[in-house]
Amino acid sequence: MISFAECSARERLALLLDEGSFHEWLPPSRKLTSPHLAALGVPSAFDDGVAIGRATLAGSPVFVAAQEGQFMGGGVGEVHGAKLVGLLQRALRDRPTAVLLLAESGGVRLHEANAGLIAVSEVMRALLDVRAAGIPVIVLIGGTGGCFGGMGIVARCADHVVMSDIGRLAMSGPEVIEASHGVEEFDSRDRALVWRTTGGKHRWLTGDCDALVEDDVAAFRAAAIAALQASHPVTLALLEAEHARLTARLAFTGAEAVELWAAIGVPDAARVPDLDVAAVTALGVH
Repeated sequence: MISFAECSARERLALLLDEGSFHEWLPPSRKLTSPHLAALGVPSAFDDGVAIGRATLAGSPVFVAAQEGQFMGGGVGEVHGAKLVGLLQRALRDRPTAVLLLAESGGVRLHEANAGLIAVSEVMRALLDVRAAGIPVIVLIGGTGGCFGGMGIVARCADHVVMSDIGRLAMSGPEVIEASHGVEEFDSRDRALVWRTTGGKHRWLTGDCDALVEDDVAAFRAAAIAALQASHPVTLALLEAEHARLTARLAFTGAEAVELWAAIGVPDAARVPDLDVAAVTALGVH
């Protein structure tokens, strides 16, 4: 068992995809760095924190991107976003079996402000174009940095989301909520609270991810292979169903994830944080 969370972006690519199949576009030798960081005197990365390219997965051609959470928290800037958009636009031309996004990001890179915000919006549009063309977009979330901010929205725009039990997915990160509304609203130091509210178990139980797996690269690979044909083109019926699901969630008046789990029918909800992945998925309430 190899921990997905403990791997770097390129280690995940090497272990998740068919051996030796990954061909990187704009590789390290190109030194494609952010001009904004350079202007601010901030250290840059040779790939601006994301690796993109083509590969095979169980023999099927896929396009793939992996964000590096160790560089600026996987934050999206202009170059980082442009690489993701280019990957998605090329998918429309070349039509791989699927597009995989190994997401680990705190959202928009604050150093790049509007450039980062525009980049994220362009990624969303390109991703939805790929979905509309019937090419599945599969997002894998299991890094220690989680998937927050604009990338949290991008993830929920995808066809299929795979998370580990230690993965995290949300719009605003715990520290952002605390800074904006105070520790009384959300204590970011309460790690149990953070995982109950944003972690993989919670997202699976509430229908925000499609597969819950152990923190194991092999488990992520198996889930990604299973999702290769999981295309859900954006239709009116699909959007109406999603709106109905979210409207029902808005009616919830409790203050804790455990209360929400109980409200949606999870048996003995208070035990969920102590259950392993197999026990959670066996609850059958997804």
